[in-house]
Amino acid sequence: MTHQVRSEVGRLRTVLLHRPGPELKRLTPRNNDSLLFDGIPWVDKAQDEHDAFAGALRGHGVEVLYVHELLRQTLELPDARAAAVESVLADQRLGDTLRASVRSHLEDLDAEHLATTLIAGLSHEELRGGNGLVYTLLDSHDFVIDPLPNLLFTRDSSVWIGDQVAVTSLAMPARHRETTLTDLIYTRHPRFRGTPRLYDPSLEHLEGGDVLLLAPGVIAVGVGERTTPAGAERLARRIFAAGFAHTLLAVPIAQERATMHLDTVCTMVDVDAMVMYPKVADTLMAYTVTQQGDEQVVSGPSPFLAAAAKAMNIDALRLIDTGLDPVTAEREQWDDGNNTLCVAPRLAVAYERNVETNSRLEDAGIEVVRISGSELGSGRGGPRCMSCPVDRVPTAKLP
Repeated sequence: MTHQVRSEVGRLRTVLLHRPGPELKRLTPRNNDSLLFDGIPWVDKAQDEHDAFAGALRGHGVEVLYVHELLRQTLELPDARAAAVESVLADQRLGDTLRASVRSHLEDLDAEHLATTLIAGLSHEELRGGNGLVYTLLDSHDFVIDPLPNLLFTRDSSVWIGDQVAVTSLAMPARHRETTLTDLIYTRHPRFRGTPRLYDPSLEHLEGGDVLLLAPGVIAVGVGERTTPAGAERLARRIFAAGFAHTLLAVPIAQERATMHLDTVCTMVDVDAMVMYPKVADTLMAYTVTQQGDEQVVSGPSPFLAAAAKAMNIDALRLIDTGLDPVTAEREQWDDGNNTLCVAPRLAVAYERNVETNSRLEDAGIEVVRISGSELGSGRGGPRCMSCPVDRVPTAKLP
């Protein structure tokens, strides 16, 4: 089966989601900061919200795939199962004695429970037969295998460009193991086996939330807290070699929690239209990267909107004017008001709580599918963050 994604707005056919599960129940006031959550979500409510999100996508004809289900199916294969266990045992914090106990514990699990453990983690108290110095010195509530609550945000650990998948290199230690699971699925699951690989986790830091496919041939990459300049350069080299793009725009963004990825400040809502945090609309800059022969050529900086329009070969990129006062704009940006998921041109999913941003989108001709996100948003991510498009209908090329 062939999958492809060449824009942000082509009609969405297939998407990869992760329904939040027991890994969220691992969050406490003691560990939520290190696990990158701003609060402690009400898990049952988060699951209800996520189910409604998935239901809204299915209601528009989208096939929804789930990470846990794909992982469970992958772990039915003996070679994949062995690779998954070895990836956990490679953690140098375990030591030899605890490592042997963890191996025994994991090898006794069936595929369903192994998938759950790899995602939800394993605590000191849950490990059967733990012993040795490392185990003894762990607190009873410490994790032997860390949970992955941020797996909810499937956008970051992989991104499809053309008919290839980039399994990314996540910057934060709390998220490193996510790409091990994503890589296992794309490498060994029957649906994806043989898919060409555009990027892998051993390379420079690059996260999917920073990658925007503005138009066929034009890709913007945010450079900031998560994606490094070296990661953007590496991606440029690979997409140019594969013929997926003629221009990459490297876009520096403020290195802070509220703007961790480019898609926290702007997303596409039509083939030539974007919603953007008003505070950065006039200040966001871009460096234009192209290929000439064997060399990358870098020009700029120039205003992002102008650089994007030039690369897309249009007069101007239509900016949806949210017209918000500074306080409302800042609140709705923090609540992921600019983090929309396009299901088709002029059809976007957004959190319902961003009332003013959604109203301005509709005034501009964008149909908004509203979903609740009071609990889902506690990890700082909106509909785009929570989704990895696997297949989209190609859009017509712009003039």
